[in-house]
Amino acid sequence: MVCSNSSAPQTRLPAQTHGKFTRGGRFKSGQNDRRVKMLRHSSLLYHAWRSADYCTQRFSLSLCFVSRSAASWATASVITKHVFNNFKIYPRIKALTERRLLQILQVNLKRPCPFWPDDGHCSIKDCHVEPCPESKIPVGIKSGNYNKYSQAANTMSDMTECEQAKELGAINSTLSNQSKEAFADWARHDDAQDHFCELDDETSPDAEYVDLLLNPERFTGYKGPSAWRVWNSIYEENCFKPRSVYRPLNPLAPSRGDDDGEGFYKWLEGLCLEKRVFYRLISGLHSSINIHLCAEYLLDEGWGRSVWGPNIQEFRQRFDPAETKGEGTRRLKNLYFLYLIELRALYKVAPYFERAFVNLYTGNTQEDGATKDLLLQLFNEIKAFPMHFDEKSMFAGHKMEAKTLKEEFRLHFKNISRIMDCVGCSKCRLWGKLQTQGLGTALKILFSEKEIKNLPEHSPSKGFQLTRQEIVALMNGFGRLSTSIHQLHNFRLLLKENR
Repeated sequence: MVCSNSSAPQTRLPAQTHGKFTRGGRFKSGQNDRRVKMLRHSSLLYHAWRSADYCTQRFSLSLCFVSRSAASWATASVITKHVFNNFKIYPRIKALTERRLLQILQVNLKRPCPFWPDDGHCSIKDCHVEPCPESKIPVGIKSGNYNKYSQAANTMSDMTECEQAKELGAINSTLSNQSKEAFADWARHDDAQDHFCELDDETSPDAEYVDLLLNPERFTGYKGPSAWRVWNSIYEENCFKPRSVYRPLNPLAPSRGDDDGEGFYKWLEGLCLEKRVFYRLISGLHSSINIHLCAEYLLDEGWGRSVWGPNIQEFRQRFDPAETKGEGTRRLKNLYFLYLIELRALYKVAPYFERAFVNLYTGNTQEDGATKDLLLQLFNEIKAFPMHFDEKSMFAGHKMEAKTLKEEFRLHFKNISRIMDCVGCSKCRLWGKLQTQGLGTALKILFSEKEIKNLPEHSPSKGFQLTRQEIVALMNGFGRLSTSIHQLHNFRLLLKENR
């Protein structure tokens, strides 16, 4: 199997933003004023932060990743992503994921681990996930895929607060008979070839509705060999790595003395583009999850009440270059890389949601309209971002070889989604499954460009579709990445105070 020999993907300004500035500093093309202002803003902010010695000499985070002698554009690139996320994206994705449509996920947390004997679920009380009782789930949600799309099945006058939180249909409230037939076709159609994840069977008796806002991602105390085993299996068996190559700082690998990982990265650079991207995606996801755990750490267990908050020491142990032999810098770079991948997927899938007939249906007309408005605002901001990832360089070699490599890529990632059922902590399993499915959905979107371009404007499409489970995972998964970058800012402030 010969991989693509393309160089590593670069984020760059699209062709339409290249041009000359006038003497007054304005870009000649008026349609790009917004992008130019963003770049100016990021540049000014960078100089302000630098003059304030925002990065300590001992420990630098993403804004100081690039050495002082490196190209200024590379540094400005990180600044632009940071400012764009914290001021444009984070407030909108946070508000969006707090809407009823996206806060409820149907998930099976009882699926057995398919790879090794189950260690038994974590007995720590904070590992527990609290679902809504089955008796309080509305009939319209339990009645199957077809009635979920009808207004009658989603209109109940006597609902408890918990029932209202579960009253989530799918994507349309008013459907013609033709549309209903299309939905029936979708239900019968086996589209497993397009999936990068193994999705939970929503008809399983073990599938439960979980309110994500009531079960936030945080450090529960789940750690040690059981947790290491999960990540070790992901990296060692699914990232195209031979066993003779040792990943840096792997707690389950034999001692390598003063090995700083150069052997590993020399091997990694010898891989084709697609396999290097695969590793960076997994590393970025791991980094994002670690940031969440550091930001919401169990600091104290008082009488009947736990105290959560940022743990600076834990953050240093995972990301400080001095404590990780430089590995922390690479981890955070991969976080930004993953952010760009999922941002690009949202850019690509926007036409799917922008069609007039697509209604994000929950049963509350006013709230449904506000949810779609929020989603369209998010898409508009994403379209204005000047540094999108270009996925066209992937799987661009010989047609048959590219097809084989893409399938290998897909199956490796699908296997990782199955490993999430081996996580012992229920709450960690919940968020691990959700974020893995979110990335899998993003990959599905990126490699469905032709199908998305051919979407009919006024009717459902058989060629490309997203289940409600995929939509919830996609939006919440990207929301977690956005939150990670936002939390980096908070850690910088804390590190500055504790110098």
